[in-house]
Formats: sequence, structure tokens, C-alpha cells
Amino acid sequence: MSQVHIESPKHCAKKGLNVDKLYKKLFFAFSAFFTSILSLILIIWLILRPAKPEFSLKEADIYQLNLSGLNLLNSSIQLTLLSKNPNEKVGIYYDELQVYAAYKGQQITVGSTLPPFYQGHQDSNLLTASLIGTGLPVASSFGYEVGRDQTTGKLVLILKVNGSLRWKVGTWVSGRYRLNVNCVAVMGFGPSFPTGPLSSRQGTQCSTTV
Repeated sequence: MSQVHIESPKHCAKKGLNVDKLYKKLFFAFSAFFTSILSLILIIWLILRPAKPEFSLKEADIYQLNLSGLNLLNSSIQLTLLSKNPNEKVGIYYDELQVYAAYKGQQITVGSTLPPFYQGHQDSNLLTASLIGTGLPVASSFGYEVGRDQTTGKLVLILKVNGSLRWKVGTWVSGRYRLNVNCVAVMGFGPSFPTGPLSSRQGTQCSTTV
């Protein structure tokens, strides 16, 4: 006669408890491993302390800045920026950089997209952009402001770069960080414009926030 073994609820409870212990051990082991990896990355990050990139304006030329129709602006600006990575052990990926010009708090060109690029340790790159505005609506006071600047012989233009960057340490690459760059171009503004371009070649340092 065959025997049938029937386990009591007590035995089943003991087996369930052993499975729970196994899952808990696996969970704690995975958590400890994950925490160790994060801690290592944080320690490396704190040791390296990546510095934000440096931007400077090398050259800016205004070829067109005039009103057509009712407060509609046409503009044409060429600029060159110098971008530098000051870090010795941290590389930088630049993503989705948009450049545009502003005057008296008004955007006077559409955004021009710069191609994404990687900047190695302590590397420098020259960035050029052609900024165009066709029929952009501006405030009714725009013509008066330009005329007043032409009388005083000086025009102040703000050149902006917005986008994101990622830090690279060894094979590790960080998430995206917001990048904002503001450059001030002070240009001599005489009565000869627009027969000749307005130019700024001061090599001024730009403010950068990450």
C-alpha cells in the first residue's frame, strides 16, 4: 500500500518563511551593490569637481538691422565664440545648442542651431553662427532706441547660447544639465551704417551658468 504524505499548514508556513528570507537577502544584496556603485560615482565626482565651461566672444558683426513695414525687423549677424573646457579629467558633450541675439531685451534673430560636439580635457573650440531675422515683430520703440544709440555712437548687443551638456568621466556619462551663456558685444555705431557692418572684436568673457 502506497503512503500519502500530507504536510500540515505549519510545514507550509515554514517553507514560505524560507522563501521570504531568500528574497530579502537578494534584495539587500542588490541594494548594497547599487548603493556602492552610486557612492563610488559620487566620490569620483567630488574628487574631480568638474568646472563649468568657459565662453568668450571673439567677433560679432552686424550686417543688417532695419525696420520694414510696421515694426517688423530684418537683421543679419555673424558671430564667433570660443568655447573652452577647463577640466583636466572631465570631458564635455554639448547638445542642442541654440544661439540668438537680443537688443534692449528683445530677441532680434531666430535661433540658430549649432551641431552637437564633444570637448576633451582642456580643449578649445571655435563656434561660428549666422543669425538671421526676417520680418520679426518688435516693440514700437525699437526704431527710436536704435536711432538714439546711433547718435551716442555705441550699440550694445546681447548674444545668448542656450542648450544642455553632459559630463564624461572615463566611460561614465552624466545626465543632461541646462547650459546658459550670455555674451555682451559693444559696437561702435556711426552714421555710416548700414553701408558698412558694425563690428566687435574685443574678446570679451561671457557669463556661463550650468
